[in-house]
Amino acid sequence: MSRALRRLRHAPAALALALAAVLTVPITATGSAKAASFDVLVFSKTAGFRHDSIPAGIEALRGLGQEQGFTVTATEDATAFSPDNLSGYEAVVFLSTTGDVLDSAQQDALQTYVDSGGGYVGVHAAADTEYDWPYYGQLVGAWFKSHPAIQQATVVNEDRTHPATSHLRATWTRTDEWYNYRTNPRSDVHVLQSLDESTYRGGEMAGDHPITWCHAQGQGRSFYTGLGHTAESYADPDFRTLLLGAVRYAAGQAPGDCAPDAGGGTAEGSQNVHLFYYPWYGNPAVNGSWRHWPQGGHTPPDDVGTDFYPALGPYDSGDMEGAVAQHMKWVKESGTGVIVYSWWGRDGYEDRLAKGVLDAAADEGIKVAWHLEPYAGRTAASTVSDIQYINDTYGSHPAFYRSAEHGDRPAFYVFESLRITDWAALDEVTDSSIVLAQTTDTTKIAHFSGMYTYDGIAGATAPGWKQAGDYARAHDLIWAPSVAPGYIDDRAVPGNTTPTLDRADGAAYDKQWNNALDPAVGGSPAWVSVTSFNEWHEGSSIEPADSSPPAGHGYLTFEGAYGKTGEAAETAYLDRTAYWVNRFARR
Repeated sequence: MSRALRRLRHAPAALALALAAVLTVPITATGSAKAASFDVLVFSKTAGFRHDSIPAGIEALRGLGQEQGFTVTATEDATAFSPDNLSGYEAVVFLSTTGDVLDSAQQDALQTYVDSGGGYVGVHAAADTEYDWPYYGQLVGAWFKSHPAIQQATVVNEDRTHPATSHLRATWTRTDEWYNYRTNPRSDVHVLQSLDESTYRGGEMAGDHPITWCHAQGQGRSFYTGLGHTAESYADPDFRTLLLGAVRYAAGQAPGDCAPDAGGGTAEGSQNVHLFYYPWYGNPAVNGSWRHWPQGGHTPPDDVGTDFYPALGPYDSGDMEGAVAQHMKWVKESGTGVIVYSWWGRDGYEDRLAKGVLDAAADEGIKVAWHLEPYAGRTAASTVSDIQYINDTYGSHPAFYRSAEHGDRPAFYVFESLRITDWAALDEVTDSSIVLAQTTDTTKIAHFSGMYTYDGIAGATAPGWKQAGDYARAHDLIWAPSVAPGYIDDRAVPGNTTPTLDRADGAAYDKQWNNALDPAVGGSPAWVSVTSFNEWHEGSSIEPADSSPPAGHGYLTFEGAYGKTGEAAETAYLDRTAYWVNRFARR
C-alpha cells in the first residue's frame, strides 16, 4: 500500500483507489483536512471466522479518533505491513483478525515496527490469529483455545490505574463471548482484568482467568483485551473508554504500568495476608512418638486423623531441615509473607520448636506472628505475660513479624478470646503490640487492637463482616477476617455433627476471598488471615495434599481444584492463594 493510500482515512474503497496516486492531505475522522496528534492503523483481515462486530469496532475507533484528535486508517490489505508504511503510525490495532493474515515479509515488518518502539493493540479474536508465528504468540500474550456461549459474567478490574481501566469500578458485569486461552499469560504480562469464573459457565482457566493485559515488547508496547465480540460492546461507553486507553497507551501517548505480574504473587510475600500455621505434629523418627496424627483413634503412618493426606506424609513439626523448610518454601510460593504460629504456652511443645521455625522462615523471607491458644488456666493477665515473654524471647529474631503500617508492632491473635470477659490487662501491652480478638461482636473488643474470625465455615456467608470492618476503620482498629478453602473433620472427630464445607473444586475458597475483598460484604480489611496452612484435622489446609494417598481409608484429594488433576492439583490452593494475594494487593 502506498503512503498516499494509507492517508485515506475513511473514503469509500472505490474512491480511495481512484485517488490514491494524487491524494496526499491527511483526512481526519471528521473528513476535514487537519493534522492529527497521532496515527492509528486498524487491521481487520480475517482468514477464518469473521465477526460481524468488526464494522461497529471500526466506527467506534473512528469516533474516538474524531473526539480525541487522532486519525484512523482502517484496512484489510496486508500490504499495509511494510516498513515504510508502518513508520507513519504510532499504533496498530488488530481488530478481531483470524487465521493467517500476514506473509513472512509482512510479519518481519510488524515485528521490527513493534520491537523498535511501535504499539500493538489486539481486540478479541486477535488471539485467534497467526498460530504458526511464535513471535505473534509473544506479542498477543496468549492464543485462543475455546469459548462457551455468549453470556453475562463478572470482570474483575485488577489494575484500576492503567489508562484503559482507571474509569472502572472494582468489578464490571457485562455480556460478551468469554475466551479461554491455551496458556495463562500472567507470568509474562501485566493483567488488567480477569474473569470471575464462578459467575458464568464454561470458564476453563482453573479460576485464574486473565482477559485483558499489557506488556512491553522490545522497545514497543502491547495491549490485548478479550472483550469485544458483540457489536453492542462498541456502543458501551465503558468499553469505548477502555479502547481509548488501550490505543493511547500503545501509541505512547499515555503511561501505564505493564510490568509482568510474576505469577500473581509478590516477590517478597504479602505482609498483609497471614496463614495460620500449626507446629504440633510429631512422628517417631523425630519426636520419638506420634503426635496429633492419631487423633480420632487412628494408627499412623497410613491411617491418620485427617480427611486429606499430606503430600509430605505424617511429618514431624520438629523436622526443621525437611518438613519445616519445605513448608516455608510453600508459604513463599503462596505469595504470603506471614505465618501465624500456634502457641500453647511457654516451655510447651510448640514453644520449644519456635526458634527452629523462625530460622526456617527467615531462610525464605517469611515473617512470624503469633496465635495465642486457650491453654488451661489462661487469663487476661497470663496473656499479657505471654506477650511480654514472646517479645522478649523472640523479638530480636529477623523473622519476627512487625507491621510497618502499624508502628512496627508485632501481632498476636487471641483464639477464643470470648472465654474471658475482662481484658483490661491488655492495656499494658497494646501500645507496643497488636492484639486481635476472635469475634465480629464489637461490644466484646474493649482493650483489643482489632478483630479476626478464624472460622473456616462462616466466611462463606460473612456474617457481621461489614459491620466489623466499618467499626474497625472508624476506630483505627485492625480488621482481619479469615478465609478458608473448606472444612471437614470427620476422621479427626468420628461421629461428630459439626457442619462441613465442601471445597467445590475451589469455588468455596473463591467465595470467601470474594466476600473478604468486596467492601459491601467484607468491610475493607487491613489484613486477610487464611485458615489455614496446615490444620489437617479440620480439612482447611492449603498445604499440598497427596494426590495418591494410601488406599482403603477414604481420603479425599484436591483433584479437580481449579481444573487441575493429578500431582498438579496438589499445589492448587497454594497457587490460588497467590492469585488472591495479588488481587488483595491491587485493591
